[in-house]
Amino acid sequence: MSQGRFAVVIPVFNYEKAVASVIRECLQLQMPVFVVDDGSTDATYSKIKDIPGITVLRHDRNRGKGAALLTGFDAASKACDWAITMDADGQHCPEDAQNLIAVVQNGTRPIVVGCREGMYEQNVPWASRFGRGFSNFWVRVSGGPRITDTQSGMRLYPLPEVLNLQVKARRFQYEVEVLVKAQWYGLPVVEAPIRVTYAPKSERVSHYRGFVDFLRNSSTFTRLIIGRFFFAPFRGSRLYRSSMNK
Repeated sequence: MSQGRFAVVIPVFNYEKAVASVIRECLQLQMPVFVVDDGSTDATYSKIKDIPGITVLRHDRNRGKGAALLTGFDAASKACDWAITMDADGQHCPEDAQNLIAVVQNGTRPIVVGCREGMYEQNVPWASRFGRGFSNFWVRVSGGPRITDTQSGMRLYPLPEVLNLQVKARRFQYEVEVLVKAQWYGLPVVEAPIRVTYAPKSERVSHYRGFVDFLRNSSTFTRLIIGRFFFAPFRGSRLYRSSMNK
């Protein structure tokens, strides 16, 4: 099992109903909790600003999930060796953080992706199931790892390694690009099972914006596919492998 100091990073944008309960559950893990308010325009900040025992970071405007994660990683890296990411909508079970930690072997520094179980149960939107398969395929085409849930938001990231992967995407696309860049640079990516709970459609909050996000996804994967064939072979892929073998 991995040894080190762990922190929880929660990016949030307009999740005023669920975020406070998610934070309180995460505090039970007895780890530092960093919450990044990515320019929320609802009551999110007022719901979280007085919760004791957490660090709240704020963006003056919405910059995207990737930007919020990077803000959290940068802050957490000053005191911790690993960051556990959790979505703010309540679909993850914070207790499953132990599943992510348990698969890390001593001396290794992988990204651990939580593979969501129960994706065919009630309330799971069809778009989420389709999107996972679609993303898995294009991550592989881009030279990324062959894993089964490239869209999962519950992950374990090594710090500061993840900050050095030169990921360009700053919105939702960050979470697929970081996996591809990890593969290019020789940073291992593994999976661990986690539970998932989706709220009924009438209660669900989604920030997916159809055509706009389709264009962003297409642009990201096009850039990565080109990079795979023209740049990836010349990356410093030995950097992380050599550091893990010391």
